[in-house]
Amino acid sequence: MTRILKYLFYALTIYCCQLTLAAQQNKIDSLLTLIRADKADTNKLNHLNKLGLEFYQTGSYDLAMSYSNLTLQLCNTVNKGNVSPEISQKVLKIKASAYNNIGNGFKNKDNYSEALKNYKAGLIILETLGNKNAIASYYINIGNVYIDQGDYSNAFKNFFSGLKIMESISDKKGIAKCYNNIGILYEHQLNFSYALKNYFASLKIYEEIDDKAGIGRSYNNIGNVYQLQGNYPEALKKHFASLKIKQALGNKSGISYSYNNIGNVYYLQGNYTEALKNHMTSLKIKEALGDKIGFISSYCNIGTILTKQKKFKEAEEYLIKSIVLSKKIGYKECLKEAYNCLTVLDSAKGNFKGAYENHKLYILYRDSIDNEEIRKKTIQSQMTYDFEKKEAATQAEQNKKDVIAKELLKQKEQQRNYFVIGFALVGLLALFIFRGYKQKQKANFIITQQKYEVEKSKHIIEEKNKDITDSINYAKRIQRATLPHRKEIWAAFPQSFVLFKPKDIVSGDFYFFHKNDHSAFIAAADCTGHGVPGAFMSMVGAGKLNDAVSESSDTSEILSLLNKGIKASLKQTDGNESTRDGMDIALCSVDTENRIIKYAGANRPLWIIRNGQTEVEEIKATKSAIGGLTDNNQHFETHEFKLLTGDTLYLFTDGFADQFGGGEGKKLMTKKFKEILIDIQGKSMKEQEQYLNSFIENWKAGIEQVDDILVIGIRL
Repeated sequence: MTRILKYLFYALTIYCCQLTLAAQQNKIDSLLTLIRADKADTNKLNHLNKLGLEFYQTGSYDLAMSYSNLTLQLCNTVNKGNVSPEISQKVLKIKASAYNNIGNGFKNKDNYSEALKNYKAGLIILETLGNKNAIASYYINIGNVYIDQGDYSNAFKNFFSGLKIMESISDKKGIAKCYNNIGILYEHQLNFSYALKNYFASLKIYEEIDDKAGIGRSYNNIGNVYQLQGNYPEALKKHFASLKIKQALGNKSGISYSYNNIGNVYYLQGNYTEALKNHMTSLKIKEALGDKIGFISSYCNIGTILTKQKKFKEAEEYLIKSIVLSKKIGYKECLKEAYNCLTVLDSAKGNFKGAYENHKLYILYRDSIDNEEIRKKTIQSQMTYDFEKKEAATQAEQNKKDVIAKELLKQKEQQRNYFVIGFALVGLLALFIFRGYKQKQKANFIITQQKYEVEKSKHIIEEKNKDITDSINYAKRIQRATLPHRKEIWAAFPQSFVLFKPKDIVSGDFYFFHKNDHSAFIAAADCTGHGVPGAFMSMVGAGKLNDAVSESSDTSEILSLLNKGIKASLKQTDGNESTRDGMDIALCSVDTENRIIKYAGANRPLWIIRNGQTEVEEIKATKSAIGGLTDNNQHFETHEFKLLTGDTLYLFTDGFADQFGGGEGKKLMTKKFKEILIDIQGKSMKEQEQYLNSFIENWKAGIEQVDDILVIGIRL
């Protein structure tokens, strides 16, 4: 009986789809008939534009874009004549709609650059017309393209712009849509608390306006976050609730993604049979719909499950399909995941060389879409939006007070006019004047009190600032006391200098020196951040480096011990709550008698300028940081070489080369830094320090220092 009901359901679904397609075809035929009869006026424009929209609804993107392009051409023709402002405005609205339709077509064909070009062209037109609702929708469309490109910073910027407009016009459905999109971005960046905050805000509005499709999307997204947090029972509960709503609405695309998400949860629970079943169901629907991004993701998921089932050949076929199609459409998020899955597959097969190469590609794509700069811009966008929202609320409250004040002023003026008219009521007028005088006295007293409170608050703030500054200055003395004394360095290396210029009072950069019977160790380190956070990190780093040097004299092993020490001190694991702080470092062991140098580096190179040469010899560092996401057993390569008399070596952080200035606000760059060092080889090391210090101060020319600066030079 269950099977019969299922067949009846499928038959009814097919019949309804046929009816819908027939209705759409009739509408298209009617529009084509009207276009053939229309003159080249706004009626023909309107019918052409509607025809493009109809073809888009049926999935005929090429036809939709062709008719929308014809609409644009006719818009330009109609507007050439002497038309009224009303007709001109109508033509511009149709033109903006046509650009949107073309942008949608390119987005569905995964041509993101052309999609952005058309969306932005339409947005310019709408901004001249002042159509707020349509402008907000364009911002959302543009933001969605940036998501597909992995450009999260610009996606946030556009979603917040759309949200601000939707709130100004009280468009609840639009507001909910913006919250949903913002939540997706936070989810991509693993900021689960902000993601859930936005998803629940979206769900609340959709429930208020009884938008079933929106409720289904919200359930789906909340389920995704619960899955990422490891709360699998709640994740399945939300995904099945979402699937039920999408099935009731006949939303095939939504149904496919629900099956996909349910499959992901089963996979994480170790139920690979149910996981594969759901992903295969999802893939069939996505392929029928032509959803490229969708079945790229399914290929990746199926390949991962088959790897777990040790069906390596089939798994590799699906993962290669995912990579080929992702490269074709430029979908970085799926490329990242596919290379990660191939890494796991190669490891399971024992192909460790292939696993290493694929892991490097995974890191490359991961870092291109999720780095510190993007996260900073994300937080900045959220803070800007929150500030502007509070500012708008404050302004609204002030406007309300201004209206009340004007009303009170108007009433007082009326009262004054009544008293002027009633000359006979001199006594009453005198009483009114006296009362006004008393009120003025009271107001003056209140103003005096308020001024006193303001001055008092200002004094308290100044005292607090002084206390904070004094504390930081004291921290500076502590930090400087932990750094090696320059005299120790000069005793080992008479021809040397240390240029140390913190961005703030305290520094995230630090230099290190240690001397034993055989060698002298010197290092330049750049910790995460600057100012107070960076200083804390530098204190931890310097302490752990001292411990490492006391345990080993091998530069490679010292950095490995330092990596383990930092991760242990900061309790760094793969969990979401652990810190990702660490440091980059260049470390040298110098045998001053034999001029033998042993160098190991974590993201910081060593530069050598040989005596009489005019080029910089660069010894590259191991491409991995100390601490943070670095593996506990990370190896750091040691380079050993011999220097001759007059050869000079340089250790440094990135602050000098990254400084903006030069009169045009440009970054100095590494190439320019090398040229400077080559030019000053004729100077003593003390003169080099003075020259570099003067140069960077002149280069800044009033621009704020962007990072801590540390340069160490040693001539043997």
